[in-house]
Formats: sequence, structure tokens, C-alpha cells
Amino acid sequence: MRPPSLTDQLLIKARRIRTLEETQENRVGESIESEFVGILNYAFMALMLSEAAVRDEFADQEYRLPVSRVLSHYDRLADEVEQLFERKNHDYGEAWRQMRVSSYTDMILVRLQRIREIEDQGGKTRVSEGIEANLMDIANYALFALIRISEGTAS
Repeated sequence: MRPPSLTDQLLIKARRIRTLEETQENRVGESIESEFVGILNYAFMALMLSEAAVRDEFADQEYRLPVSRVLSHYDRLADEVEQLFERKNHDYGEAWRQMRVSSYTDMILVRLQRIREIEDQGGKTRVSEGIEANLMDIANYALFALIRISEGTAS
């Protein structure tokens, strides 16, 4: 099972972004952009550890996988996230380009709350999608934010 501490790390990153958005004061010096990169990476780590084959391989290596294997898993997940991005972009158009970055933060926080509820219920869902679907959504929202920030259209 994926450690819930990854969910908490995602929450810390998202809450820091929200604080920076609300206060416009950055005492640490790390950018909102770097926090979205962190969210993307933690989401990928959580997705990797959600997969039984990866968990088994990780455990077989005494919690040390060769970098090449980690990168292989990461690249595969990046492809899956990109495919989801393309499918959703097709169905929704580029509506995400009209959204504020703070809206992506909202949506990430909502997905994290869903994940925490599922974790607290031992992995059972009531109505919502499972943890992996929510992690994929979080990765996509972080990508949307990074694209908007890089284009200088993050208002």
C-alpha cells in the first residue's frame, strides 16, 4: 500500500501555494512554480507506489530501485498523464487556459481531501473515483498551472 505520508506531502505543497496566493508574501523564497513541480513529482511517486508490481519490485530491492527502473516507471506515468491530458483537452477544449492558477490549487485541495477520506476508510470509496484517478487529476492540474505560469498568463 502507498504510504499516506505522500498524501500529506502533497497537502503541504498545496497549502503552501494557497498561502502564497492569499498573502502574496514569500518568506522562504521558493516559487509557486517550484511547488507545482513538487506536487507533480509527489503525485507520480504516489502513483508508482500504488501499483502492486512497482511495490513488489521496490520491496524485492530492499527499498532501493536502480535509477533506470525508477525513471522507466516515471516515464510511463508521464505518458499516461499526457494521454489523460489530451483526452480531457479534447472533451473540454482548452477551458483550463481560462482558469486562474488559484482554481487549480482549489481543485488539487479538493482531490487531496477525497484521497484522505478514501485512505481513512481503508481504501473504500463511497461515490468518488479511486485514489489513482484523483492523483492523475492532481498531476494534470499541476501541469495546467505550470503551463500557465511558464506562458506568463497565470493571472
